[in-house]
Amino acid sequence: MNNLKISLIAVIAIFLASCKGGKTAGTDGQLIGAQERPKWDNNLLPYGMVYVPSGVFHAGPSDQDVNYAFNTKMKQISIVGFYMDETEITNNEYRQFVERVRDSIAHQMLGGDHLKEGENGKQAINWEMPIDMNWNTGGSATEEGSQLESMFYSEADRIDGKKEIDPRKLVYEYTWFKWKEASVQRPTDKEVKPRSAFIERKKIAIYPDEMVWIRDFSYSYNEPMTRSYFTHPAYDDYPVVGVTWDQCNAFSAWRTLMWNGLRLSKGEAPIDQFRLPTEYEWEYAARGGRNLSPYPWGGPYIRNTKGCLLANFKPGRGNYPEDGGFYTVRADSYWPNDYGLYNMAGNVAEWTSTAYEDDAVAFIHDKQPDFRYDAKEDDPNVMKRKVIRGGSWKDIAYFLQCGTKSYEYQDSAKSYVGFRCLLPFMGRSMNDFGN
Repeated sequence: MNNLKISLIAVIAIFLASCKGGKTAGTDGQLIGAQERPKWDNNLLPYGMVYVPSGVFHAGPSDQDVNYAFNTKMKQISIVGFYMDETEITNNEYRQFVERVRDSIAHQMLGGDHLKEGENGKQAINWEMPIDMNWNTGGSATEEGSQLESMFYSEADRIDGKKEIDPRKLVYEYTWFKWKEASVQRPTDKEVKPRSAFIERKKIAIYPDEMVWIRDFSYSYNEPMTRSYFTHPAYDDYPVVGVTWDQCNAFSAWRTLMWNGLRLSKGEAPIDQFRLPTEYEWEYAARGGRNLSPYPWGGPYIRNTKGCLLANFKPGRGNYPEDGGFYTVRADSYWPNDYGLYNMAGNVAEWTSTAYEDDAVAFIHDKQPDFRYDAKEDDPNVMKRKVIRGGSWKDIAYFLQCGTKSYEYQDSAKSYVGFRCLLPFMGRSMNDFGN
């Protein structure tokens, strides 16, 4: 009996010792979940964004289809909550992206102390190392400035001898994962493709096309906008234009990496990915909870009770200045809709992630619908069409309606098309505290 007690005590001691130093340390043998998880705040609200709660709405026209396009039909759609930029991405916000790409290229060209060993053993940029030059003047008088000479236009390409960066040198590489293609494959398949088979990488020049102001309008004098719109501080808070669909995706990928890098350095859980909204996420947000109203502010008119126009568009037969603008206006102009979103109608039309198909509503899902196609460079143009929404400063009021959609080609840039980002909300609702 004594031997049995001694053996039992020894077994218990060994078990307790293994618990203390093993994987169940500190759990007292209870199922309490994995420990030392990253921090997460369910009430996170990214700067410059608003929260759009989950809900259901009736997508499609709220008025007569004056074009007889019949490319939108009524359908009840359910949308999960998300964050959305309260304004269109502005020139100055996009310039932050451009300057970051510019500096990263410069650091790599300079090498030495401008690079350091990253966490994965590969070279990384040492952002704490300053670049000894003035970008506005070219800074070639410094040693580092002379090393970066190739980033600027050659003397033969300079206007009045002004030294400017060659925008063709500002190339950014971004990566995305093809989730839908990967989902077709199952772990039980005889031949399982490696993960790399579903990873896409793309290099793209990210500087806006400033020539759109001239290219888009024949026999119309818009050269001052070409010279100044993206570069002059007078337009810092105006929506960026001249950006392709691919450039918007590159911006979103960079924005995700920038913020997640900071969060991980602080021991916080990463966010999901910034991206373009789908066309139905965009429409749901534009309606602002006013389900069957034609415009973001309600309707049925484009003027308030005092006769003031409520958006930046083409009034009447072309009285462009009547609404307070001539081209674009500040991104925070006019009153926001009930979700706090500015200029969901007018100012600039906005890219969405959705591929354009006349009758897509006939086969899309009614829960978080998503119709995408990543067109290749050699695909026919009809496969490169992407939905744009909201209408612009040069459009008539019909295109300002929440249910009206149009398209542009993903590799085209226009003086009247911009974008804003969406960030999925992680959780059921911002008000969900686990009750």
